[in-house]
Amino acid sequence: AERPWVCEPIMAAPPPSAPGEPPPPPPPLQYSLLLQHLVGDKRQPRVWDPAALGGIPCPPKSEEQKMVERVMESCPFKAALACVGGFVLGGAFGIFTAGIDTNVGFDPKDPYRMPTAKEVLKDMGQRGISYAKNFAIVGAMFSCTECVVESYRGKSDWKNSVISGCITGGAIGFRAGLKAGVIGCGGFAAFSAAVDYYLR
Repeated sequence: AERPWVCEPIMAAPPPSAPGEPPPPPPPLQYSLLLQHLVGDKRQPRVWDPAALGGIPCPPKSEEQKMVERVMESCPFKAALACVGGFVLGGAFGIFTAGIDTNVGFDPKDPYRMPTAKEVLKDMGQRGISYAKNFAIVGAMFSCTECVVESYRGKSDWKNSVISGCITGGAIGFRAGLKAGVIGCGGFAAFSAAVDYYLR
């Protein structure tokens, strides 16, 4: 086996001393030669081999762990998770928009009447529930479609998001006509591609 390279200080050889005289002091360290071995042309690169350090032992997975992983990777679980996340996000967004809307609690019969706190909270709750339902439906549709497309193609890339966005946007927009469906398909596909590009 080769001896590992060790950087040792390089010092000049001391001159011979005459008999009976005290030995001369050690010569100064030649830093120029030392720097050549550290950062100069004579520096030898160190080989880093992680395999030589040994790997971390990984115990085999139990049947319960495998079952949990299969459930979490299934399309129904992903769709349900996206539905819950969309419901929470949509509710928060609806409450926020209702809080900054100046027409909350507005009565057209009496435009100068100030709405009560109960009316404002009721309107905020109704708008939050409406936004939450819409976001939950869109999230579940997109997640389920993306999972099906990914399973069919056998790949995980940006094309899955674009195809899923087009299908989801088209399905939502076709309720208002063909033109709205095409616009929804293109809009959702572009938005999905932008989000996927940003996250990746």
